[in-house]
Amino acid sequence: MTDTALLDLGRTRVRGPGPGPVPPGRGGLLSGLVRTARPRQWIKNVLVVAAPAAAGELFSRHALLRTALVFVLFTACSAAVYLINDARDADADRAHPVKCRRPVAAGQVPVPVAYAVGGALAVLAPAAAALLGSPVTAALLTAYLGMQLAYCVSLKHVLVVDLAVVATGFLMRAMIGGLALGIPLSRWFLITAGFGALFMVAAKRYSEAVQMAGKAGATRALLSEYTTGYLRFVWQLAAGVAVLGYCLWALEGGPPESGLLPWRQLSVVAFILAVLRYAVFADRGTAGEPEDVVLHDRALALIGLVWLAMYGLAVAGW
Repeated sequence: MTDTALLDLGRTRVRGPGPGPVPPGRGGLLSGLVRTARPRQWIKNVLVVAAPAAAGELFSRHALLRTALVFVLFTACSAAVYLINDARDADADRAHPVKCRRPVAAGQVPVPVAYAVGGALAVLAPAAAALLGSPVTAALLTAYLGMQLAYCVSLKHVLVVDLAVVATGFLMRAMIGGLALGIPLSRWFLITAGFGALFMVAAKRYSEAVQMAGKAGATRALLSEYTTGYLRFVWQLAAGVAVLGYCLWALEGGPPESGLLPWRQLSVVAFILAVLRYAVFADRGTAGEPEDVVLHDRALALIGLVWLAMYGLAVAGW
């Protein structure tokens, strides 16, 4: 699930008997805070290695330590957004048959505690980046927090802008590792990462629209304002631009000066196959969480590994 891209049922306070009793909290306060921080979503923050890996500067000791620190700080920021969002949506979540089990809605984590911990993480993560000598990283983390909190409050109700905000969150993850290490970011890298993120976000929304067709109130309110045809157009357009950007990056390098094969150019084949394979699930309306799609489809995972190997060989100059 993308950061704060939660099912929007409004924030009307439940009156009367409601949908049933809120289930009791499970575990202690610390356990509830961890669950609210969505550990399953932390895998998305691995994107912070994208820029250093693309530049071939990931495996020095300095780069590894710096990248690991950036991963921790970005994870803290995303956790802050989840905590604040769940505190804000606690009343609405209690009226939902599934979300009522979330720690804040279920009472395991008091709303003031969720706000306090989320606010503390939101302040400490950028401050730690600044103190460690990376003002650019601190600025990007602050921008990410501001954008995601604005999404929680209002932007998730604005057509098209909601797609752009979620995709930009992924792009920021891909950028921040390079910025922290002072690595110049290629324009083709930014285009590929940005439109690749938009492709997955729009495919996910399209899948939600297909699966929830005819189920009024079962999904985010804004989704009903999109047509499936429009969302299909967005993910197809984004996929095309991402492929074009990657091809231009691969061809920009020209013929290799060394190495057994032109791995940079050959990796285009694997990249396009991966996009086409992912598009199968998007077209069927089953492209939910990107990590679930990749991890549960062996063919796509294999294509991804082949692409990763080719990409690594290209960066290493073999």
